[in-house]
Amino acid sequence: MMNARAAKKLAQAAAFGGGGLGLIGATLYGVLTAEAEYARRVIGPMKAHPAKGDGLYGRYPGHPITFAMIGDSSAAGYGTASPDETPGVLLASGLAELAKRPVRLVDVSRTGAKSIDLAGQVDNALLAGPHVAVILIGVNDVKSKVSPSEAVRLLDVAVRRLRAANCEVVVGTCPDLGVVRPIMPPLRQVARSWSQRLAAAQTITVVEAGGRTVSMGSLLSEAFRTNPSMWGPDNFHPSVTGYAAAAAALLPSVAAAMGVGPESFVHPESFRGEAVLPIAEAAVQAARTAGTEVAAAKVAGNEQGPRGPWAQLRHRRRHPKPAVDRVAVDGHEGDLGETPMVESVR
Repeated sequence: MMNARAAKKLAQAAAFGGGGLGLIGATLYGVLTAEAEYARRVIGPMKAHPAKGDGLYGRYPGHPITFAMIGDSSAAGYGTASPDETPGVLLASGLAELAKRPVRLVDVSRTGAKSIDLAGQVDNALLAGPHVAVILIGVNDVKSKVSPSEAVRLLDVAVRRLRAANCEVVVGTCPDLGVVRPIMPPLRQVARSWSQRLAAAQTITVVEAGGRTVSMGSLLSEAFRTNPSMWGPDNFHPSVTGYAAAAAALLPSVAAAMGVGPESFVHPESFRGEAVLPIAEAAVQAARTAGTEVAAAKVAGNEQGPRGPWAQLRHRRRHPKPAVDRVAVDGHEGDLGETPMVESVR
């Protein structure tokens, strides 16, 4: 059973270069990677890369917000037929609607990417001077037998580099591999336990690095367990409907990171299960509840408490799916006209 102490140990192992296998159990990791290899044989090779949706979204005045999409196939939208169906475009369009400003999407994600690939993707993203970035990574590390602590360490480095460039960061943590259909019982529960522990460790590391996380859980809701339409043809990646659900869970946190939207300045509401907790406890609770946001917090002006840094646990309300409004003319970005420059909302 995952607990705060185990998650904190894994995060600490990443920080100090530990191997990680002893913390989650070599047998547990070996079983999961073997099952992931079986799932890869069942699913087969990836046959297509989704089209990129880089461009300008939202016909609003003002200086564009630059938004970077970073990560693996879940960030790239593997299996979608149109760029408008990818998470990056959905998030860019939604952010434009909430900010009432144009959003420039820079999508550097790549199908099959692992945590080791984050460095190169961050390099490319920083060339655009992003104001906010979303990172979705982790599943391919399991399939490639990357140690959990190494995956968390590489994520930590990526978040710190983006934050050093004054870019807000939202990380969707490791999804629940126990809902992937090719992974059969009783190994499904093993996969679920491993996923939750890694997600908790990612949360601790990301928040301490200055970012915020959103728990992807069972890829957002019980619907993925019961509704076949949430899954793509390979039964491993989400469908268009599934990607839209993921984007809907991430959008409120992306907006809050930029200080826009109706909930940006609302304090945690205890009646909705929101609270300020020691970071390890917040991470464990978030890993068990899909769609939960965790970010740094202060209590009486202090970032640290007797049990470590404080963190804010939020269950942000979803927003209606926005219409994709790409500013383009004949395949090229259109002219926004003489729009006034405004203060950055960061």
